[in-house]
Amino acid sequence: MTTNSLVLQNNLAMAVANPGSMGSIEAYISAVNRIPLLSPEQEQAYGEQLQKDGDLDAARGLILSHLRLVVSIARQYLGYGLPHADLIQEGNIGLMKAVKRFDVTRGVRLVSFAVHWIKAEINEYIIRNWRLVKVATTKAQRKLFFNLRSMRPDGQTLDPEHIEGIAAKLNVRPEDVSEMEVRLSGRDMSFESSSQDDDDDFAPISYLSDEGEHEPSHVLAQRDRMELQTTGMTRALDTLDARSRHIIEARWLQDDGSITLQELADEYGVSAERIRQIESAAIKKMRKALSAD
Repeated sequence: MTTNSLVLQNNLAMAVANPGSMGSIEAYISAVNRIPLLSPEQEQAYGEQLQKDGDLDAARGLILSHLRLVVSIARQYLGYGLPHADLIQEGNIGLMKAVKRFDVTRGVRLVSFAVHWIKAEINEYIIRNWRLVKVATTKAQRKLFFNLRSMRPDGQTLDPEHIEGIAAKLNVRPEDVSEMEVRLSGRDMSFESSSQDDDDDFAPISYLSDEGEHEPSHVLAQRDRMELQTTGMTRALDTLDARSRHIIEARWLQDDGSITLQELADEYGVSAERIRQIESAAIKKMRKALSAD
C-alpha cells in the first residue's frame, strides 16, 4: 500500500463517525470512493483476524472498505430533508455494528450483511429527527412511514380503495394506513409565536390555554400538594421516634384543637421548654425528609 493510501485511510479512520470533520461532504465522499475495495480473500482474512483475535486493525480495514456502501445507501434517504452528512454518520454507526457482528464462517459477504444494519440505523435516525413529535413507534407505523409516500398515487389523498390495497400489501390494518397518512400530511407548529408583534399573536398558546381546574400546571400542583399532605407527611412522621411523633400529632394534627406545651409537659413529666425543643427538632427532621422527596 502506498504512503498516500495510508494517509487517506488514517484520515478516514478519524472522520468515519463524523463526515463533516473533513471540511465538506463532497471531500468526504471523494475520499471514500478512493479507498480500494477488498477482495473476497482479503475480507475473509480480515474477518478471521477480527473474530479470532479481536484485531482492531482488521475491523478498521473492513469498515473503511465499505464506507462507499454507506454513502450510497444514505443517498437514498435524502428525500426526508435531513442533512446528507448526518445520514452518512448514522449509517457509519450501523456499519460498525455490522462489522462487530460479522461471522465469516457463514460464507456471506460483509456487504450483504451490513446493508440491514446500515439501513436500520438510518431509519431510526430519520424517525427520531423528521419531526419534533415522533411519527412512528410501532412496527406497523415504521413500515408505513418508509413506504406510504411512494405508494400514494401522485401524492394525493388516499381513498378507501387505495387504503385497503396498501394495507393488504404491507400487511397492516387499514386504520393504521389512514392514521399515518394524517401524520405525514401534518407539519410541526410552534406552540408560541415567533412574531414580535403582540397584536398579531395567534399561536396555539393563545387558544389552547386552560385557566380552569383542568389546566395542566394546576393539576400537577394539586397532585403535588395532595402527595405532600398524605404520603409525604406519613413518610416524614415515620422518621420520628414515638415521643416526637406523639408531640407533633398532638400539637399540629388534631381535628379538635391542639394540645398546649404545658399539657404535654405534664404528660411526660418534663418542662414546657423541653417539649418545645423536642417539637422544634422534630419539625426540622420532617422538613429534611420532605425536601428529600
